[in-house]
Amino acid sequence: MKDRFLAYIQYEKRYSPHTVTAYRTDLDQFFTFLSAQYQITDISVIDHSMIRSWLVFLMEQGDSPRSVNRKLTSLKSFYRFLLKEGVVENNPMRRVISPKTSKRLPEFVETASMSALIGHMQGVEGFPGLRDMIIVEMFYNTGIRLSELLNLKETDVDFSSDTIKVMGKRNKERIIPFSKKFGTLLKNYVKEKENSFGQHPELFLTDKGGKMYSKQIYLIVNKHLAGFTTLDKKSPHVLRHTFATHLLNNGAELNAVKELLGHASLAATQVYTHNTIDKLKRIYKQAHPRA
Repeated sequence: MKDRFLAYIQYEKRYSPHTVTAYRTDLDQFFTFLSAQYQITDISVIDHSMIRSWLVFLMEQGDSPRSVNRKLTSLKSFYRFLLKEGVVENNPMRRVISPKTSKRLPEFVETASMSALIGHMQGVEGFPGLRDMIIVEMFYNTGIRLSELLNLKETDVDFSSDTIKVMGKRNKERIIPFSKKFGTLLKNYVKEKENSFGQHPELFLTDKGGKMYSKQIYLIVNKHLAGFTTLDKKSPHVLRHTFATHLLNNGAELNAVKELLGHASLAATQVYTHNTIDKLKRIYKQAHPRA
């Protein structure tokens, strides 16, 4: 049933490969625990108390409430599938309470620091340096996810309209505009890539002309952010947060930012408004005579 469920979310629900892998890992951990703790192999005899004991086990071994809740999400989806298929008659997840998590605001790079970073990267020569600059600028100019950037093809970039086509979660396509200035830099990068490796469908390549992988992208972003921010996290996702926060700080509508980010609901985008409100409060305290 686990394999059927994974095939279902991959091919029918169109979950991303990353999500499918995460669900597989979570379910494997769950069933390994049940086998070791209760010697259970029959899904139908699993009850809510066994699931709760798994949560306790996860918390005791140091998993954060956020991590435990993510695993619970995998299990909830699995049991919804089992009910749909008629494998179980009752859903034990209904009696399982998720651990409380503190709300964590997205971290972002301040405008001045971001400008300093981009200014520092200007004027680089050679393929590796130009590629790294374009990667950092791509995250900041478009707000795309790491997985989306990895899958970009040259044909996804439309220089005539200054837009880029992105395939997001669940194979949902969206079009993101970029600035003329970034478009010029991107053209220069594509020419440099072709001079180095000839025609290649992938937009971003390794130093040797191969397809890039996620860890390599992460290390590039981390290295360049390290000199310009003291944030604990220096990842591509921080640049995505920065993109959204800077747009809202400069008057962008929340719905527009939602579409640019590829969020399924407005609730996912609204978390960025807290950062904007914090900025407004600081400005108010600095500027208002009665603050």
